[in-house]
Amino acid sequence: MEELTDTPVLLLDRDRLDGNILRMREKLAPFNVTLRPHVKTNKCLEVTERFFADGRGPITVSTLREADFFFAAGFTDILYAVGISPNKFAHAARLLEQGADLKLVLDNIESARLLAEFACSSGQAFEVLLEVDCDGHRSGIAPQSTLLVEIAHLLSHSGVRVSGVMTHAGNSYDSRSIAEIEAYARQERAAVVEAAQLLNEAGFDLSIISIGSTPTALFTQDLSGITEVRAGVFAFFDLVMAGLGVCDVQDIAVSVLTTVIGHQPEKGWIIVDAGWMALSRDRGTAKQRVDQGYGIVCDLSGQPIGDLIVTAVNQEHGIISSRSGNPEAVLVLPVGTQLRILPNHACATAAQHSGYHVLTEGRHLGYWPRFAGW
Repeated sequence: MEELTDTPVLLLDRDRLDGNILRMREKLAPFNVTLRPHVKTNKCLEVTERFFADGRGPITVSTLREADFFFAAGFTDILYAVGISPNKFAHAARLLEQGADLKLVLDNIESARLLAEFACSSGQAFEVLLEVDCDGHRSGIAPQSTLLVEIAHLLSHSGVRVSGVMTHAGNSYDSRSIAEIEAYARQERAAVVEAAQLLNEAGFDLSIISIGSTPTALFTQDLSGITEVRAGVFAFFDLVMAGLGVCDVQDIAVSVLTTVIGHQPEKGWIIVDAGWMALSRDRGTAKQRVDQGYGIVCDLSGQPIGDLIVTAVNQEHGIISSRSGNPEAVLVLPVGTQLRILPNHACATAAQHSGYHVLTEGRHLGYWPRFAGW
């Protein structure tokens, strides 16, 4: 790979990106479901465009800033997949007034009542998906709870349309085997289908039955009753996904380019210019069978170097050493040597940077900007 002058910078392997997207599409193709990719991982127009062969397909966002950005770029079918709060009602209404097909999510009677009141006072119609808790991981309503029906009735009386249900199998990220991921996939599907059936029996005609997590999407064996799948990190992958067995290290499309700036030979340390400001503080592999520190160290071609990982970080300094702790296992890489660090969590690492330096077969293609904020 040709050298880039300034480091640290975020690299994106376009060929790996495209291969990862193709893998997801081929996995879902037999199930006749819609892929609604989550763009929170990339926050980049050029990356998001590659999810779709042509046109502007449906997307999932985690911030209304993402909704603003992608709507301005021509993406109209948008699911805001974080529970809506009252301070964001007006922002969501503006997007709807501008022509966005924006769908909101909520999971409690308080939010439903406040949204209903806002809809009545503003005259703005909203479309809502009710969030279902499939595994106790985070948010959502139990799939058999009559609260689903109660909320749906409350909203419908104000003109807010409940068009579907959604869930996220967050516990799949803690799986210890592919068999566990498959079990979470079955649990995810069963929960949201049960919730949909409860609402259908209460007279609500749902058009969207939505699930989503990268592990379950790639290892599901049954999507009957599901209309769409949301996933995001599959486009980049990362060391957490590799630790789950969802991908290989060689599938990871993003890395941080860094430069050796010094050594502490007696400690077995190599010092580089990528600290937590470039890599993030995410330690997602710490609870997996293999702890990758703050990232695996690779050469410029992306090949891991021995058992070197980033074992510690300060704001602008990274410390590379042997996973085994053996100082003699550390090669003395000269000052000025450039390396690539594979991230634990692609979303968190990408969020530290303003854009991607895009590569193909080691050649630098250009720069794709990304955005931040809420």
